[in-house]
Amino acid sequence: MAEKEDFYDLLGVSKDASQDEIKKAYRKLSKKYHPDINKADDAEDKFKKISEAYEVLSDEQKRAAYDQYGHASTDPNFGAGGGFGGGFGGAGGGFGGGGGFEDIFEQFFGGGGRRRNPNAPRQGEDLQYVMDLEFEEAIFGKETTIRYNRQEECDNCNGSGAKPGTSPQTCSTCHGAGQVNAERNTPFGRVMTQQVCPTCNGTGKEIKEKCPVCHGDGHTKQQHSVKVTVPAGVEDGNQMRLQNQGDAGENGGPYGDLYVIFRVKASKTFDRRGSEIYYELPINMVQATLGDELEVPTVHGKVKFKIPAGTQPGTTFRLRGKGAPRLRGTGNGDQHIKVKVVVPDKLTQDQAEHLRKFAEASDYDNVVEQGDSSFFSKVKDAFKDKR
Repeated sequence: MAEKEDFYDLLGVSKDASQDEIKKAYRKLSKKYHPDINKADDAEDKFKKISEAYEVLSDEQKRAAYDQYGHASTDPNFGAGGGFGGGFGGAGGGFGGGGGFEDIFEQFFGGGGRRRNPNAPRQGEDLQYVMDLEFEEAIFGKETTIRYNRQEECDNCNGSGAKPGTSPQTCSTCHGAGQVNAERNTPFGRVMTQQVCPTCNGTGKEIKEKCPVCHGDGHTKQQHSVKVTVPAGVEDGNQMRLQNQGDAGENGGPYGDLYVIFRVKASKTFDRRGSEIYYELPINMVQATLGDELEVPTVHGKVKFKIPAGTQPGTTFRLRGKGAPRLRGTGNGDQHIKVKVVVPDKLTQDQAEHLRKFAEASDYDNVVEQGDSSFFSKVKDAFKDKR
């Protein structure tokens, strides 16, 4: 069985990273590998791995256990009496190698760590919204209104969860702590541990009469709309953060954020690489040989373009300032025009005869033998079967 990757390496953070750094790293990676956005074969697997890493490292107690015992601490049977795989010596190098008896006791039975106040304000969850854009909309930007469902503070009870005219009371079981002490059998005997209060489910509050609209939750699922200004020059996979447009917070905390992820459709005419636009221009042999002036499409509209006489197949020209706007800069990129000389696959007898005379006058066999097969060999191939 393959060894599991280190959780810190998966998120790309150091072992002394702050919770804010861990959260930012997870947000960035989860959007990169989310299966709805990233269609690569391994994207879903990577998304699951970074989600598992974040679940552990974002919890202070789980993180402390992981720091000391590694992936063994994520085993569902970890600390469940009857031994721990390789014994204590295998997990931490013996009692003397892991920081002392108190450290092991605290990590195995949850006696350490800061207790979070269940009634403290907490920010709501962040949400994601995938916006589909046409190729031109990504180039020039647009204003639009999006609609999605989110958890909003219940209007009937103002988020308290209690029936109007009543209010939540401090939990009579845990006295507002959100946790209760419980005895537990361990290899050391019976010890006291902490667990979520069964009466208030960790909230520290009891609601005697629940709000008839949200049924005590304090939130309701509502359709929400917000105006979005798509900046000119966005690319496929870019994202925009809209503050306070996510789910409602807890205990009066602020709303979370909404991340709008742009999914841009491909163009049938152009290729795009950043602010640079690429276009393949088909011309015939006469235009390549004698030159011509014609109109070519750009994302900004058609422009006149002169083809120099003697233009070779594959030659690339540049139209400055005719590319896409630079999202993190000023001005536009350029449009690159690659010439594709189209050789006719069918010729009339008259056309073939004129080409033979041209080839004889140009001594094309000698030209091809000297290595210039890019154009004259195509001329030869165009009418060789007409002889």
